[in-house]
Amino acid sequence: MAAVGACFLHQLAIVALLALWCSHARVNGFPCKDAKDVVAADFFFSDLHMAGDTTNKQGSNVTTVNVAQIPGLNTMGVSLVRIDYAPNGLNPPHMHPRATEILTVLEGSLYVGFVTSNPENKLFSKVLNKGDVFVFPQGLVHFQFNHGTNNAVAFAALSSQNPGLITVGNAIFGSKSSISDDILAKAFQVDKSIIDCIQAQF
Repeated sequence: MAAVGACFLHQLAIVALLALWCSHARVNGFPCKDAKDVVAADFFFSDLHMAGDTTNKQGSNVTTVNVAQIPGLNTMGVSLVRIDYAPNGLNPPHMHPRATEILTVLEGSLYVGFVTSNPENKLFSKVLNKGDVFVFPQGLVHFQFNHGTNNAVAFAALSSQNPGLITVGNAIFGSKSSISDDILAKAFQVDKSIIDCIQAQF
């Protein structure tokens, strides 16, 4: 009987340790919330119907809805974005290291594409109109450009609650600290003065 009691106490201790660990643990980089503390707000986001501010150099705005906005998405493997584009607005070449993206156009017309990996570096591109859908495979560089004269809106789902984002221009020309202009000049086969000019934009 004493052995059974000792075993039960041991199991209780393990449960208590797990509860303590979970209260301080992070899953996918985000806190593991105790089930008793979960509320409806952990699964909710508002205002996705509101257009984003596109008065910037790119003429676009991405409103993200991922685990950073909805804690309940943690480990669920899905997230969402709304993308607004001014005329000639661009969502510049970028990639998501942890997610495939599927995008649909709600308003306007977009020229979109992605590039395969080395050595082919093949561009797959398409003009999308309202209701059209396009897929950008995980980890591949892709873009969207509003070539119309009106604003455009798209929604996209991504196959991760935390897809990550690497914008090509920012990573290469805007890194902190800067990549040497000697290295970039050699990589792009241009004069260093051109690299310096581009880096100044970032």
